[in-house]
Amino acid sequence: MGARFAVSSLIFPTNGDPLMVDMTSGQAHTLQDIRADYMAQTRRKRVYGAILLSLFVVMMVAGFQTADARNAGGFWEGLHRLFDFPGEVLGEALEKLAELPVHFVTYLPSLIETINIAAASTLFGALAAAIVSLLATRGLARWPRLVPVFRRIMDAMRAVPEIVIALVLIFILGGGPVPAMIAIAFHTAGALGKQFSEVNENASLKPLEGLESVGATWSQRMWLGVIPQVAPNWFSYGLLRFEINIRASAILGFVGAGGIGYELKNAMSWGKGQYDEAAAIFVLLFITIVVVDQLSSHVRDRLTHGAAASKKERQS
Repeated sequence: MGARFAVSSLIFPTNGDPLMVDMTSGQAHTLQDIRADYMAQTRRKRVYGAILLSLFVVMMVAGFQTADARNAGGFWEGLHRLFDFPGEVLGEALEKLAELPVHFVTYLPSLIETINIAAASTLFGALAAAIVSLLATRGLARWPRLVPVFRRIMDAMRAVPEIVIALVLIFILGGGPVPAMIAIAFHTAGALGKQFSEVNENASLKPLEGLESVGATWSQRMWLGVIPQVAPNWFSYGLLRFEINIRASAILGFVGAGGIGYELKNAMSWGKGQYDEAAAIFVLLFITIVVVDQLSSHVRDRLTHGAAASKKERQS
């Protein structure tokens, strides 16, 4: 059977109005008809967009009213007191400004514990993500038929929040940094595994073909042919995840997982009179996150731009 191709030509009749003729169907369309069809489609798209926007606004308003009703309708009544608590914390911190350095020294070990939790969980999560991502990447997988299975495993690991895993582990293992580390590492493996697999898909397969031709095993092909290509991007994503895990480990301290979050919970639970300690913890967390963000951004920039520059040098 021969393939049919739509053939059209532009002709000019005696009235001067150009026609677009479809040679396969014999139908003639003027440019005005084409313009009218285009404008009709544009109007339909605008109508559909307006309908979707209206539905979105209605759902937002209805959802807010439902949430406000379940919150005893206290949102608007308490809106004017939104900055009362931050004002109390800041005011007490300013009154006891001279004691802040002492609080910094007091809570520094808890901050170090939080950073250690984040670092250990990032390391173990990244190692697990590296293995799972290689098994879940088409063209690289050890067992190609199991690629969907490993992808669903990463989805499940990424879908469960850290705080849920931590609460379960605290019930089993008791409070402390170990449940927090396991919970964050589990979630990190799923999140980084997804990002690593996307990086793996851009890796060149030529080194793998060469290694396979000389009898290299799957692990040798991955270690020598793939990892050198994707390592800079892997490391960049790992640093970004480390920043996120510092915040996560601080939050998990509120449920008894140790670290500076646990100290912050205690300082806020005591209420007025201990707000200067809460302010000191906030300042420590802010400084730590800013420092880690700047250092990781610098390292990521060196990795990405440095790798690109060295590649250009080798090509030249």
